[in-house]
Amino acid sequence: MRKTYDNPEAAPKPGGHYTNVIKVESGDSVTLHLSGQIALDHDGEVVAPGDMTKQSHVVMEIIGKLLAAHGAGFDDIVNIRTFLTDMDRLREYGDVRRTYFDGEPPTSTTVEVTRLFRPGALLEVEVVAVIAA
Repeated sequence: MRKTYDNPEAAPKPGGHYTNVIKVESGDSVTLHLSGQIALDHDGEVVAPGDMTKQSHVVMEIIGKLLAAHGAGFDDIVNIRTFLTDMDRLREYGDVRRTYFDGEPPTSTTVEVTRLFRPGALLEVEVVAVIAA
């Protein structure tokens, strides 16, 4: 087994002491573990505070860029975990999320939290993806 730590330039730099992607190679498969992503721009500022739809798109676009940097896409996601600051806005997030998944949906957990690490962030999403080595 081999682990590679990566912070692709296509996505915002981590806002703390963590890595955006850890690639784990084992046998004939590669597992990508993505840290939770919030709607940040490249200056580290929260995009569209208060706008769940816009933030959901930004988060999915960041996830897409992190996956693409390792030859993966949304169809390779096997698990998605979402943290919302307001479960009453789940539908807004869900409507956006569905546009990024064409095939079978991954396993999923969604929970409500009182706040996230940046004021104005409404959601945080982390994923695990598996691809061939």
